[in-house]
Amino acid sequence: MRRSPGAAMMPAGGEMMHKHMNPGLLVFLRDPASYPHRPEEVREAHTHASMVFLVPPLVYKIKKPVDFGFLDFSTLEKRRHFCQREVELNSRLAPGVYLEVESITRGKDGFAIGGDGPVAEHAVVMRHLTPDGFLDSRIRSGTAGEPELERVARTLADFYQKQPSPPEVAEWGSVEKLRVSTDENFAQTRRFIGKTLSRAAFGAIRSFTASCYKRRRALFEKRVADGWIRDCHGDLHLDHIHVTGGELQIYDCIEFNDRFRHLDVASDAAFLAMDLDYHGRPDLARFVIRRLADLLDDPEMEELMDFYKCYRAYVRGKVESLHSVADMADDGERAAAAENARRYFQLALQYAVCGSSPLALVVMGRVASGKSTLATTLSHALGWRMISSDTLRKTLAGVPPHHRGDAASRAKLYAADMTERTYEKMIRDAAETLRRGHGVILDATFSKRAFRDRLRATLGDGHLQWILAEADESTAGERLRQREANHDVVSDARLGDQPMLDAAFEAPGELPAHAVIRIATAAKPEESLRRLLLAMSGLRARATSP
Repeated sequence: MRRSPGAAMMPAGGEMMHKHMNPGLLVFLRDPASYPHRPEEVREAHTHASMVFLVPPLVYKIKKPVDFGFLDFSTLEKRRHFCQREVELNSRLAPGVYLEVESITRGKDGFAIGGDGPVAEHAVVMRHLTPDGFLDSRIRSGTAGEPELERVARTLADFYQKQPSPPEVAEWGSVEKLRVSTDENFAQTRRFIGKTLSRAAFGAIRSFTASCYKRRRALFEKRVADGWIRDCHGDLHLDHIHVTGGELQIYDCIEFNDRFRHLDVASDAAFLAMDLDYHGRPDLARFVIRRLADLLDDPEMEELMDFYKCYRAYVRGKVESLHSVADMADDGERAAAAENARRYFQLALQYAVCGSSPLALVVMGRVASGKSTLATTLSHALGWRMISSDTLRKTLAGVPPHHRGDAASRAKLYAADMTERTYEKMIRDAAETLRRGHGVILDATFSKRAFRDRLRATLGDGHLQWILAEADESTAGERLRQREANHDVVSDARLGDQPMLDAAFEAPGELPAHAVIRIATAAKPEESLRRLLLAMSGLRARATSP
């Protein structure tokens, strides 16, 4: 056991409303001699709501006296109750792991596990699981793949089919109930804008969420009516799944608040798929969702996957953001949590503006249209690789990126054969990136229809989003004048080249109108990015609608 389900959560603002843990009890639990089986050592882990003492072959877990509103362990009786609930609920998917609830008493000789004195605390006693079986570790090491995910999918499908959908459970699949949770998430993350979350990403994700509620209300209502809202796991990520040769255990479900388990099975499964994406295995994410949809005879599951994966990634970003400012964490833990939060928010943004399928975002336009700046900010927002034609051209020629040669060397660098090599390499690299299941951003003028046609033929229109950066003549001219004094610009285009390059630009009239987003870039880069992401989130929401 490594963590407690959901216990990493904190209330809005991150304030901790709890009494201090009894220091004498902690000293007792950290002593190997305190345990009846006399382990050689005690290893300790904690979250914001629990402390876990690993004493193989057992684990003792106690709940902290905290009250976060949605989680209330503030009294001894409440901790006893939720210890019992934890054992009962986890017996569904982790039989034989959660053994019992044990009382820790305090008599005249001090604390004791069991004993006859007054009860000082309650502990969940669990069987220790070997570190090499946790699915997150196995995915990272390459020792788990489709066979293990097939086992997980079959276990989950059987579990979901056994769960009822009474009215008190089903109501949590309605748009009104879902909106309570998503609105709460947005309210709780405003304080992290500019830290772990950009304002542009915040706006795009919120817009996508609202659009999904509006456009897919009928489907959400149908899911409720068809009985797909069940008593699920609630915290289904990879490090809560333990897979060995003969055993599969899915543990640490939500016990502290029933509404966090009352979910559409698609939402529960989306957590697992999102975590596989996060760990760089979108192929396994697609596999497990396809298998679950088949096993449950639930083809609609995939229609809601981007919405629920966005929601799940955003929740993880919120939780990690709260960790990044937690008083109980050290500087290293806070920094790691902040980086994790940024990655989760990037993933949530990806679902909101691009979906789950690999996509190439082609940022094109005339010289000095602002396309490279827009492509760079977009790359940072999504955490995607960017392929720049300016940089690639010089790399192929063996020229340093910021070197600007004389007229003769520039003529050779921008000759037709070099341009052909540059675009051929860019298209080939983009196709390989998509083949591996990842998104990519292309930064190039794509001024010739022939290159656009080749890209479409290679990648397919379904894997392309064209973004046309636009600037008026005076704005473009001013940018080119500024380049004369800036030696950090990769592009060699200057003011004197503008008439020739503009005349050579072939407008993309052959592209479907819905496939091109036009963005004026005269504003600050962050404003251009904000408008682009909003436009993309709108397209994505419409794409998920019937």
